[in-house]
Amino acid sequence: MNVMHEFLTTQSIASTMLYLCMTAFTGVMLGKLEIKGIKLGIAGVLFTGIFIAHFRAPIDTHILHFIRDFGLVLFVYSIGLSMGPRFFSSFKKDGILLNFLAIGTVLGGFGIACFIYYVTDLSPAIIVGILCGAVTNTPSLGAAQQVLAEQGAGAAVVSETGMAYAIAYPFGILGIIITMFLIRLIFKININSEIKSYAETLSNSEMKLQSVEITVSNSNIFGRNFDYIQHITDKELAVSRIIRNGESIVAANTEIILEGDIICGVSSQNLIGNLELKIGKVKIVENKKGVPGPFAMINILLTNKKLTGKTIEQIGIYRRYPANITRIYRSDVKILPTLDTTLELGDTIRVVGKKEVLDDIKKELGNSVNELAKPNVIAVFLGIFTGILLGSIPFFIPGLPAPAKLGLAGGPLMVAILLGYKGRIGKLSFYMTPGANLFMRELGIILFLSCVGLLSGEKFVETLFNGGWQWMLYGMAITFIPIIVTGIIAKLMKVNYLKICGFISGSMTDPPALEFANSIAPGQAQAAAYAAVYPITMFLRVLLAQIFVLLTL
Repeated sequence: MNVMHEFLTTQSIASTMLYLCMTAFTGVMLGKLEIKGIKLGIAGVLFTGIFIAHFRAPIDTHILHFIRDFGLVLFVYSIGLSMGPRFFSSFKKDGILLNFLAIGTVLGGFGIACFIYYVTDLSPAIIVGILCGAVTNTPSLGAAQQVLAEQGAGAAVVSETGMAYAIAYPFGILGIIITMFLIRLIFKININSEIKSYAETLSNSEMKLQSVEITVSNSNIFGRNFDYIQHITDKELAVSRIIRNGESIVAANTEIILEGDIICGVSSQNLIGNLELKIGKVKIVENKKGVPGPFAMINILLTNKKLTGKTIEQIGIYRRYPANITRIYRSDVKILPTLDTTLELGDTIRVVGKKEVLDDIKKELGNSVNELAKPNVIAVFLGIFTGILLGSIPFFIPGLPAPAKLGLAGGPLMVAILLGYKGRIGKLSFYMTPGANLFMRELGIILFLSCVGLLSGEKFVETLFNGGWQWMLYGMAITFIPIIVTGIIAKLMKVNYLKICGFISGSMTDPPALEFANSIAPGQAQAAAYAAVYPITMFLRVLLAQIFVLLTL
């Protein structure tokens, strides 16, 4: 017993790791507790760390500082990889409006923080902690703490930032939920009407892939072989088969097109006009569970590494088999395949073809989940290495007394976004399976918040009762005012309420708020809006936290 007591009360590497793990598993359990639909989520780890540190747990702060920064890097890098494929597309269509509203939310919170600094005697470290906590943005906290340390702030000052973050964080979550309720109440919103409105918008969306049947009536293509058709419609149509005299036949390159043939395939709403000019009348058909006759439809997971990085034309499935690729699913993004579309490890490929050849195509493409279980560690560490180098490069912003840096939060985030968007460089693929990405993200954020809680918790209660409650009020202002204003503006601009809930959650980079938004109504409206604004919001949160510190120190 004496040995155990000495172990638990003496500072060492082992005892530090013990309390870190205790913080992690008890915090995750706390975050899963649900009260009237509200959960702390991953923030439970932060508060558990504060609780353990309050009782003077013997921890080595140097070890925790390293683990905190390493966890932050893992977290932001995994986020960047998942955001990359949809980063640039998020600025299209109504994504531009949502991003402008989200930027307004970010700048509004930053402006309120600056105002609080100039009318109070709080230190920059405390206010930037309140700012990061009020907007529930963990990477910005890491970036701010790193800048503080680089500017010569002591460990006590840096820990104050973590305390302020923890004090402001709870209302950061609750304030978003309250805002959703208030907007719904102010505008007397009917959820069923919003669901119907969004469904109608989605049905008219130019980006939605549609199953189509095209009746050949353009005399200019009568007698042409199918290879000609495939090349003139390559960016507009992914062909599955041809229906001739009521029977399905293979859309082989040498097949001659006849008047009245029906070409079946996949296209998108905005391309239908082009197809009617080139081929003939287009009919949108409902997705079917299968295709008639000797054909079948199957989804295949690409796990053959020899094929990754090659285009559909280079692989040549359509040349060697009576089958065609009609859709590609990558990181929750649907892609209309063209001849020059590059396939990546982990893509789910929809193939329509003769039933007897589908097993052979499966074997060629891989379709082995076990292959994806092997982590691509070279690409991960190379990406993180590059991100850390980028984050250490100073850049000058007019008006700042010192150069800013992307830091350990911004550097890996930007590199990961670019790598996630690009997918590969030469033969090196940066693809990470969703499961591996989620594990890396969860591990990183748990390590980071555990360390923040343990480093900040010793004086948390004392601070809260000795003026810290005022920090909470300031945090409420930073949380509530920008999102209620932009939310009302969005509704006045006729933005769908479900999208408003999504972009508010995304502008605060708050997954628990998104979970609550998703519970309001089924569908993808909230998640789509969240994803549209998340990338630019995350970048601005990280950058502005550093700018605030540099402006006010």
